[in-house]
Amino acid sequence: MQQTKTPEDLELELGEQLRQERLRQNITMEDLCLKAGVSKQTLRALETGAGSRVISLIRVIDALGHGQWLTTFRPPVRISPLQIARGVPSRQRAARSVYAKQMRLNKLDDSEPT
Repeated sequence: MQQTKTPEDLELELGEQLRQERLRQNITMEDLCLKAGVSKQTLRALETGAGSRVISLIRVIDALGHGQWLTTFRPPVRISPLQIARGVPSRQRAARSVYAKQMRLNKLDDSEPT
């Protein structure tokens, strides 16, 4: 049975992977900080799994030359083959709720003079 890792475990692993990639490319912390536009403290926090802002993580990943990793998180846009065959455009927004419609009708009824 595979044990699920906690977010903290994953954060530590990701930090270690960033550190290993930086060392594999033979880049000093100072050089990566300059290239990514982050402080040394921020990079250290990322590499040790102590947390940081998402924008800092993105900058470091991009500075390491792996910005394409970030595109794998976005799900591809899928168009239903049935919608294409039927010529039905995809819905652009949700329909009004029945509750909201009923509330509007009640307000109109209340405002009408009897």
